[in-house]
Order: sequence, then structure tokens, then C-alpha cells
Amino acid sequence: MQSASNTPAAEAFPIAVLISGSGSTLKNILALIAAGRLPVRVAGVIASRPCSGLDYAAEYGVPGAIVQRGKPFDAADFSRRITAQLDEWRPRLVVFGGFLSLYLAPPRYPAINIHPALLPGFGGQGMYGDRVHEAVLASGTRVTGCTVHLVDNAYDTGPIIAQRTVPVLDGDTVETLGARVRETERELYPEVIRWFAEDRVVIADGQVTVLGRQLRG
Repeated sequence: MQSASNTPAAEAFPIAVLISGSGSTLKNILALIAAGRLPVRVAGVIASRPCSGLDYAAEYGVPGAIVQRGKPFDAADFSRRITAQLDEWRPRLVVFGGFLSLYLAPPRYPAINIHPALLPGFGGQGMYGDRVHEAVLASGTRVTGCTVHLVDNAYDTGPIIAQRTVPVLDGDTVETLGARVRETERELYPEVIRWFAEDRVVIADGQVTVLGRQLRG
């Protein structure tokens, strides 16, 4: 098990992470916690299918669970089963880390997602990963980036919390552009999680305010 941050585990701000694949976002969060650079603890990890991302949870001694979608997909039933698992851990924030299913989060569990483009552009159901970068390159736009937003009951439509831009360079491929966007995501997402841990995020009437925001574009 890796070492935790300097904040006592019992006192650290509890989050849960939802994943569907390799868990690279989860790995980044856990590494920052272990290095004492992110004042939260991961109370548990939920995967929508068996995936390698759960190995990171086990490596850091974090509880993991698999809640599968079911066939045919029933969003309400799937969401109830996820919420039942969250109720065991009682996180104060749910963090999507490459989670590819619709989750109807109840108000007691605010949830955030990071999208690899500047919403509202290049979002929606089926727009994730390299598909987004392919669409950005095909559009001819010269600027892309990433967006952290609240999760609502649709794909990529929740209120935007923060964005950061990434230039589209001459000669970019899906791989080169995707690598720069992911690097930016690894910086922005933990920063937003820290805002929640510091009680700086105010959500009211579908709007998000970040107290004392100081963020480069």
C-alpha cells in the first residue's frame, strides 16, 4: 500500500471515483494524494465493468466494487445500485475518471466529470477519448482543451466549473493532440477537486461559483 498525504486519513475530504477502463485519472489522483499534494482521500472506486483501473485501487488499499450496467441498460436501476454502494462510503464528492455510463446522481452526491474538449462543443453521448480529438481535428478549429463540469442527467451538459485551453498545432494527430490534452487534464482536475475539499465551490440554482478563483486559462 502506498503512503497517504500528510492529512490524517480519517479527516481528509472523502471522494469516490467512478471508472470504466484503464484508470489513468484515478492513478493520477492517488499519486497526488500519496505525495501529499491533494488533501482528499479516495473512500472507494466503482467500475462499470471489470477493468484494469481497479488494480490501482487495490495497490493503494482503496476499496473497489463493480456495478455493471445490465442489459438492456436501465439508467435508473444502474444509478440506484451505484448510489447504494456510495452510501456505504459516504463520499462528499463523486469524481468521474473515464466513466462512460449515465449516472443519475442524487443531490447528496455532487458529481463532476472532465471532458477532453471545450464544452459545449464536441460533447454528448458517444463523444469521449480519441473520438473527441478526431472531431476537433476534422473541424479545423485552432483551440481545444478540457472542461470540468457538474454531472447532471445527460451527457456533458452540466454547469461548467472550469476550462483550460490547449492549442491545436500544425501537423497534429489524434495521438499528439490527445497527449497534450491529457497532460492538461492531469493539472486541472486535481485543482478543481481541491476547490471542493476547501469548500470553495458553491452550487445554487444550477450555477457554480468558485470562491477566490485564481486559474490560468
